[in-house]
Amino acid sequence: MGWLGNVGDPPFVRLLHVAATLGPVGYFPVAPGTAASVVAGVVWLGLAPVPIWALGLLVPLAALAVAAAGGVAQRQGVADPPEVVIDEVLGMLLALVLAPAGIASAALTFLTFRAFDIVKPFPVRRLERLSGGWGIVADDVAAGLYAAGAVRLVWAVLG
Repeated sequence: MGWLGNVGDPPFVRLLHVAATLGPVGYFPVAPGTAASVVAGVVWLGLAPVPIWALGLLVPLAALAVAAAGGVAQRQGVADPPEVVIDEVLGMLLALVLAPAGIASAALTFLTFRAFDIVKPFPVRRLERLSGGWGIVADDVAAGLYAAGAVRLVWAVLG
């Protein structure tokens, strides 16, 4: 199965596969989740400044992420396929929208998001136990919230 899905799959299933893997980004040979987070950060910086109401746009993205990630996982029979990176995109964008604006903040947000996504502090790891796409996506949303909080705390301390 490539980044376009299986040839015999219906078009909608293939579209969900492309969304789940962010096209070829999910097949990046090293750290595809990090690559997807970089893509999300670059897109966010290209759109900056992003108003807080953009949080509302993340709701349909979250619904798409749960459906797409869950569908790919189910078809492959794998709990959290490594090529599914839409969850990292959602978590990173959530962190960026909630963090202070600016390139320095975006860089720190990227680093803290990746750290929280990899380390998975309590209760983030427990969220992976949720079924289907919910478990794939929930831990990244939590990591995004942790990252945004940490960056806001750093900004508050540094003034």
